[in-house]
Amino acid sequence: MPEAESSKGTSPGVCLITGAASGIGAATARSLAAAGARALVLVDQNEAALDALDRSLRRPGLEVLLHCHDVTAEGPWSDLEDAVRQRWGGLDNAVVNAGVSGNGLITELSLEDWRRILSVNLDGAFLSLRAAMRLLRDGGAAVVVSSASATRAEPGIAAYGASKAGLVQLARVAAKEGAPRGVRVNSILPGGVETPMWSDMAFFRDIVTSTGSEQATFDQMAAGTPLGRFAKAEEIADQIVFLLSPAARSITGAALTVDGGYTL
Repeated sequence: MPEAESSKGTSPGVCLITGAASGIGAATARSLAAAGARALVLVDQNEAALDALDRSLRRPGLEVLLHCHDVTAEGPWSDLEDAVRQRWGGLDNAVVNAGVSGNGLITELSLEDWRRILSVNLDGAFLSLRAAMRLLRDGGAAVVVSSASATRAEPGIAAYGASKAGLVQLARVAAKEGAPRGVRVNSILPGGVETPMWSDMAFFRDIVTSTGSEQATFDQMAAGTPLGRFAKAEEIADQIVFLLSPAARSITGAALTVDGGYTL
């Protein structure tokens, strides 16, 4: 029987994570599991990577529900909502993280690429957050993963930056709508993070060819930032867990920038 009341207490309770198979999503799943989560609902298109993450997370007392689907498809979200209600009665926390990268000057960017990036990063986030807000119990919390690119302009990031800026406002509106139930919604804006997403970009692969390794490329790219380094996915995950935790119970509608000083 599903529980009518929150099982959260001082633990993360029942948590939804999108884009869970790698990078920040996978690191957040591991951090929430380590923090004592009762259950993780993991969403990603990469079924093999989801299965591998599931195997690495297994421990007594932790339930895991894998949902392999495209976050931009509306139908699977109804199925997920039904499954979560039936099994646990609702969610305690949610992390809206799924996203794609992309770059291209405005004069050269195709409408197809523009729509592809905004479809995943905005439409997918809307559907994810809508489901989460429907499922979150009173007093629950959500974090929307945006980017420092939401506030700092760089050539070639028109679609990505616009989509991430939209997420900040989406989270702010959700925070106001959720407040009467005590539901908190915040966004987090990472700068450079060492994740597999970079390998999707041609310019990054070109730098790797010249430096000889991804780590050397990350180091070279981060050299111009005040702290001189990119974050690890685990660092961003820890900050997400903080925003979900009772320690952040008075924080809602905030946009936490964690970029090593990149936007200064």
